[in-house]
Amino acid sequence: GDVPWESLAPGDTVLIHWRDTPYNEKFVVAAEGTEAMPVIVRGVPNESGQLPIIDGNGASTRAALNYWNENRGVIKIGGSNTPSCDQPDCVPSWITIENLDVRSGRPPYSFTSSRGGGDYADNAAAIHVEVGRHITIRGCIIHDSGNGLFIGVNGGLTQDILVEGNWIYDNGIEGSIYEHNSYTAALGITFQYNHYGSLRAGCGGNNLKDRSAGLVVRYNWIQNGNRQLDLVDGEDDPSVVDDPRYRETFVYGNLLIEADGEGNSQILHYGGDSGDETIYRKGTLYFFHNTVVSTRGGNTTLFRSRLPDLVTLP
Repeated sequence: GDVPWESLAPGDTVLIHWRDTPYNEKFVVAAEGTEAMPVIVRGVPNESGQLPIIDGNGASTRAALNYWNENRGVIKIGGSNTPSCDQPDCVPSWITIENLDVRSGRPPYSFTSSRGGGDYADNAAAIHVEVGRHITIRGCIIHDSGNGLFIGVNGGLTQDILVEGNWIYDNGIEGSIYEHNSYTAALGITFQYNHYGSLRAGCGGNNLKDRSAGLVVRYNWIQNGNRQLDLVDGEDDPSVVDDPRYRETFVYGNLLIEADGEGNSQILHYGGDSGDETIYRKGTLYFFHNTVVSTRGGNTTLFRSRLPDLVTLP
């Protein structure tokens, strides 16, 4: 809360140091960095490697900040009133969030903002990318939220996302199939070197669910969930379906693990789920050099594929 988030400028780096109590604070990053001068929010671990904790349960927002959708996340990248950043004229860009333990953005938890108190929505996220270009989420622990990581395509303004080296687990809403460890839509997104664990007990969401164009999923450990991978249609905006990268999806070098009695028997669901088959992914799914381990007592289904033109296997 001591950080002047409202005045971040290109080239700024915010260092959040580990301490033995969590930071019960939430914030928005709405700066426009550049490739040469990015905006970096970096956790500084202790000597044992423990990351600083950003805890949404009972969190407060710096009084100088004023932004919408506070109930959707603990850390938000996106639009705000203060700092002044409204789309499409302002799109947060060249931002990195790294080395933070971000947790507890979900009901029944609540928060306090400059505009009063509030409760988190079911689909709140530990990290909520409402809109952004050239965004990196790296080396974070993301857990105990509705959606662990949520990224919205926002009319095609959200582009070039890297999700790298994170531990994402223990998210979801009990009795619901609509909240996931990560739920994303963008024009160009890569998931690499992440460890996806199980969702919270009693939660029916998927592990990695995506509606992007230009999707690459490589070298991840993805364990359990209703499905490990749910790669469905870009129902959120025509910019996704119209992007030529929408017709090629790359999944390679991953370890996909299915425990006995864990959700759906399907490891990978590809194509669409909106019901509008005209916008389903189709195209080519490149699935190679993956290892699939299942200890289910019954059947295991590697693919459920809806209207693909081609699935390529090694």
